[in-house]
Amino acid sequence: MRIIAGSKRGMKLFSPKTQDSRPVTDRVKESLFSVLYKYDLPNGAIVADLFSGVGSLGLEALSRKARFVTFVEQDPKIISVLKRNIEKADFVNESEIIRANAFKFGGSPDPDRQMYDLVFVDPPYAASMDVQAGSHLSGLLDSLGTRVTENAVIVVRTDRKVSLLEQYGELRIIDRRRWGTMAVTILQKTNE
Repeated sequence: MRIIAGSKRGMKLFSPKTQDSRPVTDRVKESLFSVLYKYDLPNGAIVADLFSGVGSLGLEALSRKARFVTFVEQDPKIISVLKRNIEKADFVNESEIIRANAFKFGGSPDPDRQMYDLVFVDPPYAASMDVQAGSHLSGLLDSLGTRVTENAVIVVRTDRKVSLLEQYGELRIIDRRRWGTMAVTILQKTNE
């Protein structure tokens, strides 16, 4: 696993000694960021990387000129690897780590908290199989509308068999892609 473009191009990322992770391949990451460039992202964006793992997507965004990334991860062992990757990339001042269950990240409105332009949502596949109203993923996506800027883009990674609903709260699907065994659904905040 490595950063594939931008200021830290080619930097190898530390990985945990576990089989539980599902790293994004370089080819898929390159394809995803090519799609994001259509929306002028991540340049200058404030980003949230939910279920961040070792930070592959958030660090890629920082390497490509995102302004700031909030990494949300629950596992303390994975967080220690994430910290090493942030330090190695020299992005300590452009990032923060929140140890939390990312499904509870949306929370209640607070005028003093960060608003995001781009959010990566990459839950474990088992936790993303149910996308209907009342599910954990639905609750997270519904609540993200209060945490993102107008026209913000939310990228949701799931198993390719999963089809998200057309809308979650203020978020509507604008693009869907499938690569191998995974699917990426891109939603955008709308006022409709």
